[in-house]
Amino acid sequence: MTEILLLSSASFPPGVLGCSLVLMAQGFYSAADDVVELNPSNFNREVLQSDSLWLIEFYAPWCGHCQSLTADWKKTATALKGIVKVGAVDADQHKSLGGQYGVRGFPSIKIFGANKNKPDDYQGGRSSQAIVDGALNTLRTLVKDRMSGSGGGGGGGGSKKNVVELTDDNFDRLVLDSGEVWLVEFFAPWCGHCKSLEPEWAAAASAVKEQTKDKVHLGAVDATVHQGLASRYGIRGFPTIKIFKKGEEPEDYQGGRIRGDIIARALDLFSDNAAPPELLEILNADVLKKTCEDYQLCVIAVLPHILDTGAAGRNSYLEVMMKMAEKYKKKMWGWLWTEAGAQMELEASLGIGGFGYPAMTAINARKMKFALLKGSFSETGIHEFLRDLSVGRGSTATVGGGALPKINSVDAWDGKDGELPVVDDYDLSDVDLDDDIGKEEL
Repeated sequence: MTEILLLSSASFPPGVLGCSLVLMAQGFYSAADDVVELNPSNFNREVLQSDSLWLIEFYAPWCGHCQSLTADWKKTATALKGIVKVGAVDADQHKSLGGQYGVRGFPSIKIFGANKNKPDDYQGGRSSQAIVDGALNTLRTLVKDRMSGSGGGGGGGGSKKNVVELTDDNFDRLVLDSGEVWLVEFFAPWCGHCKSLEPEWAAAASAVKEQTKDKVHLGAVDATVHQGLASRYGIRGFPTIKIFKKGEEPEDYQGGRIRGDIIARALDLFSDNAAPPELLEILNADVLKKTCEDYQLCVIAVLPHILDTGAAGRNSYLEVMMKMAEKYKKKMWGWLWTEAGAQMELEASLGIGGFGYPAMTAINARKMKFALLKGSFSETGIHEFLRDLSVGRGSTATVGGGALPKINSVDAWDGKDGELPVVDDYDLSDVDLDDDIGKEEL
C-alpha cells in the first residue's frame, strides 16, 4: 500500500524548564514518537523525492494552537503507523521551508500529493480522528488516480524546460535588458557538483516560475561552451550562481543548494523588487471575488462617506493603507476599500454594522473567516493587527452566510470632495396657512 506521510509540528508552552529545554531545541517529538521530524537537510530526500503522499503541518514553538495539536498529532501518527507517516516541521526555526510553501500562519497543514511542487491546503478538523479520516480519503483519491492513469507521478522534480538556457547570443537580451530578476547558474557538464544541483535547480525553476507569476527566472550557462560569458563575470569554479537585478551589478548567490533554499531566496528577491500591491476600490462583484480568491488574505477598509471627510481626509486614509500594503508586500495579500454605505451587505456579513468608520477587516476566502481591526486606523494600529494575523494570532469569525455577499456595482470615486444632494425649492407664498386647521386642544 502506498505510504502517506503526515508532517506536523506543535510547541511546548512558554516557561517549560529543565531537561525539557533540550527537547524544545530539537522539536516537540522524540525518537519514541511515531512522528517524523523534518528539516531542510532531510525534507528533499524524505518528501520531495518520494512516491508517498504527505500531509504536512508547519508549526512555530510559541504558537498556542500548535501546542494544542501536539497530542492529537501523536495519536494520528500512531493510528496510521504503517499506512501513513506523520511528521513535523518547525517552520520558525526552518524559515526557508515555511517560506517555500507560503506558510504565514501556524499551524499550517499542507498535502503533498502526486505533484510535490504544488501542495494543497488541508482544510479538515484538527482532532486526531478528523486528520486520520482526511488522510485516508486522500489516499483513496490518489490510488484511484493512479489506477485511472490520471496521476500518481512521484519524485517531485521540476521540468528542465523552466530553466532558461542562456548563451553568449541571448544573455544580454533575456537577462540584462529584461528589467526582471534572474538567478543564473554557470556550470560545466563534467562537474559532479553541477550534476547534483541540476534536479534541484530544475525543481526550483518550476516552483519559482509559478509562485512569482514568471517574474523571477532561473537560467543556466554552459561555461565550457560560452566562455565569453564566464570570462565577463569572472567564473572560476563550478557551479557558480549569480543574481542579476535591474540596474545593479550581479551578486554572488550565498544560499544553500537544495530547492527549498533556492526557492526561498528567489521569493525574497521577488518581494524586495516587486511593486506594492494595488489598492482597489470595490466597484463590482468581480473586483472583490478576484482579489479575495487570488490571494491568501484580502484586506478591506470601509472608509467614511466622502461628505464626512472630504477628499483630503479620504486620501489620508488611503495613504495609510498604501504604506501598509508596501510594508506587507511580501505577504502577497490583496488590498481593497469601499465607502461606508456603498456595500451594506458586505458590511453586515463582516459585522461592521453601519458605524465605527473607518473600519478594516481581513478575509480568508478559502476558509470564509475574517478578523476585524480592533485598534486605531493608523500605521501603528494596522501594523499590530496585520502582524498578529501573519503569525496566527487574533480572533476570527465566520463570514455571514458562509459566502461572499452580494456586491453592488458603483461608480469609482472621482477624487473630489463630495457634494450635497440638490433639493428642490418650494415657493410657499401662495399657500393659505390657516392657523386653526388641524389644531387640537391639549
